[in-house]
Amino acid sequence: MMGSMMGTPLLVSSLIRHAARHAADTEIVSRRAEGDLHRTTWAALELRARRLAQALERLGVAAGERVGTLAWNGYRHVEIYYGSAGSGRVCHTINPRLHPEQIAWIVHHAQDAVLCFDRSFLPLVESLWPQLGCVRHFVLLADAADMPEASTVPGLLCYETLVQAEDGGYEWPELDEDAACGICYTSGTTGDPKGVAYSHRATVLHAMASACPDALGLSSRDSVLPVVPMFHVNAWGLPYSAAMVGAKLVLPGGQLDGASLYELFEREQVTFTAGVPTVWLGVLEHVRRHGLRFSSLQRAMIGGSACPPSMMEAFESYGVEVLHGWGMTEMSPIGTVSRLKAKHLHLPAAERHRLLHKQGRALFGVEMEVVDDDGRPLPWDGASAGALVVRGPWIIERYYRHERSALMELPGRGAWFPTGDIATIDADGFMQITDRIKDLIKSGGEWIGSIDLENVAMAHPAVQEAAVIAARHEKWGERPLLIAVRKPDAALTREELLAFFEGRVAKWQVPDDVVFVEALPHAATGKVQKLKLREQFKDHLLHSHPAH
Repeated sequence: MMGSMMGTPLLVSSLIRHAARHAADTEIVSRRAEGDLHRTTWAALELRARRLAQALERLGVAAGERVGTLAWNGYRHVEIYYGSAGSGRVCHTINPRLHPEQIAWIVHHAQDAVLCFDRSFLPLVESLWPQLGCVRHFVLLADAADMPEASTVPGLLCYETLVQAEDGGYEWPELDEDAACGICYTSGTTGDPKGVAYSHRATVLHAMASACPDALGLSSRDSVLPVVPMFHVNAWGLPYSAAMVGAKLVLPGGQLDGASLYELFEREQVTFTAGVPTVWLGVLEHVRRHGLRFSSLQRAMIGGSACPPSMMEAFESYGVEVLHGWGMTEMSPIGTVSRLKAKHLHLPAAERHRLLHKQGRALFGVEMEVVDDDGRPLPWDGASAGALVVRGPWIIERYYRHERSALMELPGRGAWFPTGDIATIDADGFMQITDRIKDLIKSGGEWIGSIDLENVAMAHPAVQEAAVIAARHEKWGERPLLIAVRKPDAALTREELLAFFEGRVAKWQVPDDVVFVEALPHAATGKVQKLKLREQFKDHLLHSHPAH
């Protein structure tokens, strides 16, 4: 027997139509490259998104073709999200922090027909356009008055001129919900970047699940500021989930320093924000240095890499709840969020923090397991560590333009996506990443995870940032090497930092040496580039023979 419900497709356009109808006058505030704060509403943005859809038709951009973006978080970028995907095109957000050659490779691989970009990226596009033969239309995200007098980019178009030339008399088409609406590329730390094509169905389901109370807990009463860029896995889906619930959306542009973000938090009474740990270092330092408080901020989602417990505790001291999350480009991206169950609320503070420091419980729609080397599931006991695998309706099956599936078969369990993480899951479903498979340190046949050691180092009051890598050792094969950045004006010696580990980890896990550096290398997504550190310091312990 079949059900008798309507077969209405799940489409990205339904999100913006709902916001325009039910949150018509709710604000979208953007800090523009021009320096001012721009204000619009969901209703006005939806109209401009329809005008953009008309402009794409007038330019001859066919359904299914890719519309590339090189842009910060702003209202025009949101219009492209909806105007391209809602009309049957595919929104392709490109990370401008990548190496220019990688950007050119990604544009070619995606075969972008249009490239829309902020004024700050005009020099980049001017240097790259001869390599971007697939792009038919280059569009500068600017007013007519801000267009350059001359540019080497051929036929450079003005975004505002295109949008304002249309009347908005456009009906969102009914599309196949399994059609692609967006595409993002992995950062390509090993080999070429890989594309992940998101379907309308996956994107809407991800928005619904991520907004739920045990996930991000979003509602129409929130003022949402995504610090995570819209070119980093669609700002973790926030432009979609904010529209779905009708929340106020505050977009910081390219000014992501602590002072600028704090000013926006206070001016726009932000209640929810999200970003990677490196961003919050600057915000917390600004607040601490100037003796400030947060007057409205209630929740901060931290993901992209593990949130150090010291950072979580710092936010809590200001009355801000940290939602520790985990996900991947291949997962749209959110997979877990660390939220307590009712039975945990009355636990001692130390026990509650122990749970909250984990990556958290799976959203509905995400199944996860930890498996051994033979693919057999390990018990959910919080101690058995294995390879983390996932599956669900917003998780990749294969990479864009790859013939082979990205999945692995588990004996008698079907196909799952291998995340590349080592993790444990406890009886209550709290998952904890213990390391990336490639970041584990094998010392004399025993495995040492780098994340726990990094968390200890980050808890030292004089440490700004830290990374632990495997360095070659003549006796043990590999040993942990700690690479640390001191806080400004802090005095800290190697011996003092190593002594800080005593009693916090097993003696045999304490790093063999400390190297102090001015800054750690970061990937375009904000993660520490351990590959660079491993290459630079792989022989450090062989050469230095530190005292034990």
